[in-house]
Amino acid sequence: MARRLRRRYAAERRFRRLGAAAVALSAAFLAFLLVTMLAQGLRGFTETRVTLPVDLAAAQLPIEPARLKGRGADLALAGSGLEDAVDSAATMAFGPDGADLLSPSAWILVRDAVKADPALLRRTTRFSLPIASRYDVAAKGNGAPDAEEVVARLKAKGVLSTGWDVGFLRDADATDPTGVGIWGATKGSLLTMLVTLVLAFPIGVLAALYLEEYAPKNRWTDIIEVSINNLAAVPSIIFGLLGLAVFLGSFGLPRSAPLVGGLTLALMTMPVIVIAARNAIKAVPPSIRDAALAIGASRVQVIFHHVLPLALPGIMTGTIIGMARALGETAPLLMIGMRAFIAAPPHGLTDPATVLPVQIFLWSDQVDRGFIERTSAAIIVLLVFLLAMNGLAIYLRNRFETRW
Repeated sequence: MARRLRRRYAAERRFRRLGAAAVALSAAFLAFLLVTMLAQGLRGFTETRVTLPVDLAAAQLPIEPARLKGRGADLALAGSGLEDAVDSAATMAFGPDGADLLSPSAWILVRDAVKADPALLRRTTRFSLPIASRYDVAAKGNGAPDAEEVVARLKAKGVLSTGWDVGFLRDADATDPTGVGIWGATKGSLLTMLVTLVLAFPIGVLAALYLEEYAPKNRWTDIIEVSINNLAAVPSIIFGLLGLAVFLGSFGLPRSAPLVGGLTLALMTMPVIVIAARNAIKAVPPSIRDAALAIGASRVQVIFHHVLPLALPGIMTGTIIGMARALGETAPLLMIGMRAFIAAPPHGLTDPATVLPVQIFLWSDQVDRGFIERTSAAIIVLLVFLLAMNGLAIYLRNRFETRW
């Protein structure tokens, strides 16, 4: 008996050690992922700028200050030679390769400053302009040796500075990594999730109410239940093929639009919402229904006045988790064309758009090393959204859950 007890206790200790080792290994992998993403991604939120004096008065640009007011300002500056004036100033300040030192979007900042203050055309102004991608990467410690030499020389002159890149959170996609932003993809994700929620939530909850409260228990309802459970496990790319065939092929809806993306993700999310809603409704004690019926409430009043409010925390938790899964999906949206190059944020549900996971996929496929940091920064933004949605689900469950 003593030997059997020792063996049993030893087996229990081994099991506890294996469990602790599994938890520690999982935590180590999670810590490695977070540290790697933060190490690369935080640099993606910053940019390196160079201070450049530009004498616009000496350039003698054919620009009339009166035309810089209103909608004709961009047209007045388009062919004025402002970009050449900025390149010439960089060549004078930093040598023959000075123009290559600046980002392709640097002159746009000068243009916007001139539009805001036409008096800049009559004097010399020191502008803080972003540098090209290869030098920006070198300034952050990952560049080529020749680029690092140029950066070291500029740092010795005291003309380089590093700060937060506000444009990364405000702009849309671009061909140059120093000018890209995530607002276009973020807005596309928000519009797509809005369509998904508006369609999937009411339909999924009503379907769960019917199956739990009204549907007879027969062969047909068994088939429906099995079908819903199977749909929740179908690979997401299958829903993308369905959206491609139905919404684009049959209905002719606009390609790469948040409306089509929301419809496709609604098909994928709806089974998850139905299953979560049914479990939440089933968890409401039958005595609640019997008590409401006993005091004269109708069947509809029992459901909407008593059962649904008590089941709503569980329904909301399942819905938010399903929406978080849809937010991170890429495959179904690639099938319906939401991988296009979108240079401006969408203004409506039918405008061309992309979403954060697809934007991350597109940037990860670029050759320029500057996109590596931008990709990691976009992943951090996506993780923040996912953690916020899961945190909201946990809060709603703990705040409104009723234990019987």
